[in-house]
Amino acid sequence: MELREISIHGHRVAYREAGEGPVLLLIHGMAGSMTTWKHVMPTLAREFTVVALDLPGHGLSEKRVGDYSLGAFASTLRDLLIALGHERATIIGQSLGGGIAMQMAYQYPERCERLVLVGSGGLGREVNPLLKALSLPGSDAILRLGCAEPIRNCIGGLGTLTSRFGLMPEPAVNELWRAYSSLGDADTRHDFLRTLRAVIDQGGQAVSAANRLHLAAQMPTLVVWGDSDPIIPVHHAFAAHEAIEGSRLEIFEGVGHFPHCEAPARFATVLTEFINNLPLLLLLEGAIFVGLAYCVARVRRVRAAGGLGDHQGLDGVVEAANGDRKSVV
Repeated sequence: MELREISIHGHRVAYREAGEGPVLLLIHGMAGSMTTWKHVMPTLAREFTVVALDLPGHGLSEKRVGDYSLGAFASTLRDLLIALGHERATIIGQSLGGGIAMQMAYQYPERCERLVLVGSGGLGREVNPLLKALSLPGSDAILRLGCAEPIRNCIGGLGTLTSRFGLMPEPAVNELWRAYSSLGDADTRHDFLRTLRAVIDQGGQAVSAANRLHLAAQMPTLVVWGDSDPIIPVHHAFAAHEAIEGSRLEIFEGVGHFPHCEAPARFATVLTEFINNLPLLLLLEGAIFVGLAYCVARVRRVRAAGGLGDHQGLDGVVEAANGDRKSVV
C-alpha cells in the first residue's frame, strides 16, 4: 500500500489507497495516524477500495494548518474523495475520527453511503480525565516536558526490556505509544493541543452530536465499541444505538479503545458483513434520503450566496441540486 501525498487547498495530505470495490474512508483518532488501520486494511482491501489518511496536523500530513474544527476536517475529507474520483464512501471514524465522520455525514450527506462509529467521540460529555487536564491553560509546558526526548527514551527502554522477557505490548499499548511518541515533535504537539481544545474542555467533551443523531436514522449506521474502553465509556455506544433508529451495535468484550487493532479479524468481519448484508430496501431508502438531503443542503448554500430567492420553488431546488458538485482542490 504505497504512501501517497496530495495537495488539498494548498495543504499536503498523506494517504494510502488500496483494493477495488465500494469505497471505505478510514479516519483515525486524536494524535493518531493512518497507521492505526494497518491491521485491517489488507483484509478490507480484498473486497473494497480502502482510503486511509493522516488528518491535517497529524502523522505525515502538513502541520499548523490553522483550522482544527470538525467542520474543517470534514471539508478536507470531502475534497479528498473528490480529488481521488470517488463519488461516495462508507465513512469509518474512530475516536475523534468518529466525531469527524458524523460531522461529514451532516455537512455532506450526498458523499456518505454508510456511517461506522468506532469508540467515537461526540456522543456525550465523559472522557478520560487526562484529556480534560490537557485542555487546561499551561498544559503546553507540562506536555512539552513529559514528551522530552529523555523521558521518551526512558519509556521506550521499558518497552524494550519487557519485550526481551517475552512480554509483548498489547496492540492498544502500541497505539498509545505511537500517539505519545509523536508528541515529541513541536509542530505535532501544537496541532494536537489545538485539535484537543476544539472538542474537549475541563468539563469533558465540548462538542456533541446528540441532538442530531436522529438525522442518521435513514443512513445505514454501525456502532462498534470495546466494553473496556478507558478513554470514552461504553454507555455512549448504547445511547447512540438507541438514538439512531435502525442502527447496528457491536460490543467487543475485553477490548478497549482500539477494536480495529485489538480484535482486527472480528472487526473486519463485522464491517464486511454490515456492508455486504444490508437489505436492498434499506439501501434504496438511504439513497432517497441522501438525495433529498443533498437538495436541501445545496439550496441552503445557494441561498446563503444570494443565488436563490425564497419565491423559487421546485424548479429552483432541481436547478440547485444539479449545480456544480465539484470543489476546487
